[in-house]
Amino acid sequence: MTFKRTLFILMICLALTVGSQAMAKDYKLVLRLSHVFSPAEQLTKSMDEVAGIIKEKTKGAITIHTYPQGQIATYKDGVEQVVRGANFISVEDPSYVGDYVPDFKALVGPMLYDNYDEYVKLVRETKLVADMKKKAEEKGIKILALDYVFGFRNVITDKVIKTPADLKGVKLRTPGSKLFIDTLNAMGATATPLPWGETLSAVQQGVVEGLEGSEFTNIGTKVYEVRKNVALTRHFLGTCGVYISPKVWEKIPANYQKIIEEEFAAGALRMVALLKSQHGGVVKELESYGVKFNEVDKDAFKAATARVYKEIPGLTPGVYDNIVKELAAIRK
Repeated sequence: MTFKRTLFILMICLALTVGSQAMAKDYKLVLRLSHVFSPAEQLTKSMDEVAGIIKEKTKGAITIHTYPQGQIATYKDGVEQVVRGANFISVEDPSYVGDYVPDFKALVGPMLYDNYDEYVKLVRETKLVADMKKKAEEKGIKILALDYVFGFRNVITDKVIKTPADLKGVKLRTPGSKLFIDTLNAMGATATPLPWGETLSAVQQGVVEGLEGSEFTNIGTKVYEVRKNVALTRHFLGTCGVYISPKVWEKIPANYQKIIEEEFAAGALRMVALLKSQHGGVVKELESYGVKFNEVDKDAFKAATARVYKEIPGLTPGVYDNIVKELAAIRK
């Protein structure tokens, strides 16, 4: 390569770099971030914190307005906003991504996890989940995080529930996710999908007899005021992912992409660590309000919900077995 040609190439690279920096400097983007959690819950606090850090580190180039408690599109509608290419961040249970890539329903299926850490390791470090993320991106969902964990979901009623037989005929509020509905029905209950905003009044009015959720949701939304018994079914690990449109993502300058990805990833780890440290105190506080906790026949519930995995349409053959194998390796 001649000296002149080398110099020419260097000048082109310099021009592109300067142009890119100028574009990044002038770049402004406002995103709306939506979820169903109340202002008192840690997920809301974590999202607000991450949005603030991103705005500060991008010097105002990326502004994320957060909308808690279902003020704007949530659940299936929120993920649909992402797929449509809106300037929107959806924070939802990964089962809603499962409407586009069914394997995500297996990833967050019933009776799968023993603790937070093994799930975090699975979604961050395995090729299995990395491949799922690629499939989601091809369907219009760029995944920024999958591990905003908010606790194991348990059955909250006024009954002592120990076996699937104890749930027979009990109407339980559930989100509109088909995975949730099918799982609660398999557990013996009558799943009743309701928006979160209608849930506590529905319990008070007898429309449903209870609901399912974590201790953090219980205390953050004062569920303990309407129902006093928690059966420790731990049927789901409560977790949310953070999703954005690939079309929106591709237009964001690379230096800002890096900040956004890093901060959502770091925020999830902070939230997991915080909830692990707080769980014991939350249980004691709930008990001080008259809430009682009871263990269940976990094997009976696991057997009852096994069919859920067989009934999820569109799963990649063997994906459930592969998840189980990865977890077994992680546990070792």
